[in-house]
This record gives sequence, structure tokens and C-alpha cells, in this order.
Amino acid sequence: MNGFTFGFGVLEADLWRLLFAMTRIGAALLAAPFFSAAAVPVQLRVAITGALAVMAITWLPVPIPPATLSLAGMLSLAAEVLIGLSLGFVLQLSFAAPVLAAEQIGGAMGLSIASAVDPVSGTHSPALGQYFTVLLTVIFLGLGAHLTWLQLVLDSYSAFPPGAAWPAPDRLQEIALFGSQMFVAAVAIALPVTLILLLVQMVTGVLSRSAPSLNLFSLGLPAGVLAGIAALILAAPLLGDQLVELSGDAIEQAGAVLRK
Repeated sequence: MNGFTFGFGVLEADLWRLLFAMTRIGAALLAAPFFSAAAVPVQLRVAITGALAVMAITWLPVPIPPATLSLAGMLSLAAEVLIGLSLGFVLQLSFAAPVLAAEQIGGAMGLSIASAVDPVSGTHSPALGQYFTVLLTVIFLGLGAHLTWLQLVLDSYSAFPPGAAWPAPDRLQEIALFGSQMFVAAVAIALPVTLILLLVQMVTGVLSRSAPSLNLFSLGLPAGVLAGIAALILAAPLLGDQLVELSGDAIEQAGAVLRK
């Protein structure tokens, strides 16, 4: 027994089953970058979680512990939260790669001081990082990767049935190893622009040594900004391909967590 009832009679068991299914799905949506954006109302998040939970308990066998408020039931709820957070954290890692690249590019361009409130996280982030994040979000949603990820969340009930053993440590280790791929992706995104900026800085340094009367700061900063903008324009096709590949890697890594 769960210890108390909501007074819904025969619907009591279905209500507890719905709330139990919402635990994993809600944790996954809470950890996902765009579903948990600060601009998304809490009511909308709960509505999406409830709608997905209804589909989950309708199509999939989602048993609940006989005593949800017991120690075993609380451990089952904790396992549900861990699985959901693991699936959402993979997307967080993929969406953090462009922000890291923007930090590197902005620092080389001299735009590291240009920051604004990020609508996704609600914290301050570089303006260039917001551009990369919006671009990755558009590509991710345009490819339908969010639907594939939601399908993986529902498939997790088959890979990790409720009440079964906790995810093996090697599954969680795969998520940690995906963090190294995040840094590799960030370097790949920032490399073309930073190489051009390095050449510009070298040329500026040579000019300053050849003509000491030139003001290095008044010459180097505008040249770095203009060169960075031009490099971003030239590298835009490559950036799109990299973000498409990054979206695919995020979905593949989320699927690897569910693989037996």
C-alpha cells in the first residue's frame, strides 16, 4: 500500500502508475537543454511530461512498486530519476560544445566581455555562444532529433524496466566519456576561426615591431573583430556540418546508454 489515497476509487492505481511514469520522463526533460529552458513555463513542462507518461503507460508495461513510499519504492524512484537524468545529460553535453567553442573564439576576437542572459539556462553567456546555441537548436529540431530522443526515453522502459537493477556503472561511464568528445567537438568548431585569428595577430605583431609608432591595441582589436566575423562567415557551411554531426553523436550516445 502507498500509505494514503487521493480518493479516486478505482482510478487510484492508474494515477499512481501515471505519477511513477512521470518521474523518469520528467527527470529526462528537466535535464534536456531545450525542454528545461528558463523561457519554457513550468505548466508546459508538466503538461508535456504528463502527455508522454500517458502514452508510456498505454503502450508499455510500466509496473509500479507495491509500496511506493517504502524504502524499496523510494529506491525505485531514485533509479527512475537517475535514468532520466542520464538521458537528458547527454544532450546537455552536446549543447555545451558550441558554448565552449564560442568562449575560445570570443576570447581570441576580443568579444569575451560581450555577454547577455542565455534564454536556455537563464545565466550569462557570451553573445557568440548564444548564436551557436540557437543554431544548434534549430538544426537539432529541424532534423527531428528531439523526436528520436523522446523515442529513446520511451524505449528506456524496455531496456531498464521499472523496479529492475540500477544502470550498470559502465553505462554511466559512457556518458562521462562522451564529455571528452564534447571537448573534441568544441576544438573542431573553434579551430578554423582561431587559426585565422592567430594569423591576424601574428601579422599585427610584425607590424607593431616594424613600426613601433603604431598603436597595437587600436590596430589589433578592430582587425581581430573584422577577421573573426569574416572567418565565421566563411566557416558557416563547415559549422553547419559539424553541428549536424554533433546532433547525431548526441542521439547515438543516448542510444548507447540503453544498449545491453
